Amino acid sequence: MTTTHFDYLIVGGGMVADTAARGIREIDRDGSIGILSDDVDEPYTRPALSKKLWTDDEFTWDKVPLGTADDTGADIRLRTRATAIRPDAHEVDADGETFAYGKLLVATGGKPVPLPVEDRSNGERVLSFRTAEDYRRLRSLAQDVERIAVVGGGYIGSELAAALVQNGVDTVLVHTGAVLGDAVFPVALAERFEKLFRDAGVEIVAGSKVEGGEADAAGVRLSLENGDEVRADAVVSGLGIDVATDLAEGAGLKIDDGVVVDAQLRSSADDIWAAGDVASYPDRLLGRRRVEHVDNANAQGTAAGRNLAGAAESYTHTPYYYSAVFGIRYEAVGTLDAELETVEDWIDTERGVVYYLDDGRVVGVLLWNVEEARDAARAVLADADTLRRDDLVGRIR
Repeated sequence: MTTTHFDYLIVGGGMVADTAARGIREIDRDGSIGILSDDVDEPYTRPALSKKLWTDDEFTWDKVPLGTADDTGADIRLRTRATAIRPDAHEVDADGETFAYGKLLVATGGKPVPLPVEDRSNGERVLSFRTAEDYRRLRSLAQDVERIAVVGGGYIGSELAAALVQNGVDTVLVHTGAVLGDAVFPVALAERFEKLFRDAGVEIVAGSKVEGGEADAAGVRLSLENGDEVRADAVVSGLGIDVATDLAEGAGLKIDDGVVVDAQLRSSADDIWAAGDVASYPDRLLGRRRVEHVDNANAQGTAAGRNLAGAAESYTHTPYYYSAVFGIRYEAVGTLDAELETVEDWIDTERGVVYYLDDGRVVGVLLWNVEEARDAARAVLADADTLRRDDLVGRIR
């Protein structure tokens, strides 16, 4: 069996791999970097797949790749799936090869939750949305068929429904809430949010889960829990991810809703770090959490890379996340849960801030069409122990 040695080995080929390689290079210009990726594309900007590529004619495909290999000298092995990590031997097995490492970063992310649909179309009409290859397939479908069903009312599902309808596709969005966005937004805001989709022509099927169905060369039939059916030419789902902890678990790393890491993103095993969607880390403002958004991937990847190269720095960034549909952009820091107490502070009919409180303490801030205020939102969370409800209105402008 062939053995290849890298000073730094990264398992996972997403945006964390890119920023980690760059973080390593900030400190070590010469150490060898290997990236094992089961993707077919080198690292790319993932948010564009459900946003700008559909809505911004000037954002073309050539802007999607991140140029990781050219910029850092990393040796990227595509279509390469790691099957075992052996911490004591400092080795990783992948597709019949052994890779030895000095320092290892686990950045395995997650796999999309699949639809419970019997697919006789050989994947031609049923897809989960996660990768650049998924984008290319959906783009092709959007040109070839008339009607596409989107399953899932979260960030990806809502962005895809907006993207498809704005590209002339007859779009139906199936989600489990009573109103689109009602799991995270206050009632009136969720109703405004859903109206954006209805006004654009999206058919919304609310309040029921897809429990089965089938797809063949003729189209797709989705069976809902309430007994109804939805028919379309194809279906795409954005139902979240199953966190890819199998490798880390098999290696004996501590797992608790992700790979448990310390403030420097070190795992429970020597010379192994974890970052991105897969890492459960201690946020300095919000406590231990796992974050599945691009700001965290970028900042945490950089921090992990620097620490692989010896920086020994704590990760102190509290990440934000965002979505953009139909000309509105919302950003959030912390926990957004519609079941929490909220304080709404509307600047005008289009712009406002929503604070989410747990037992009277601010745990999340939603910025609705409010720009350049993420640091202000973080400052609110940092001061949460001293702030009362009356202190919140007017605090962010």
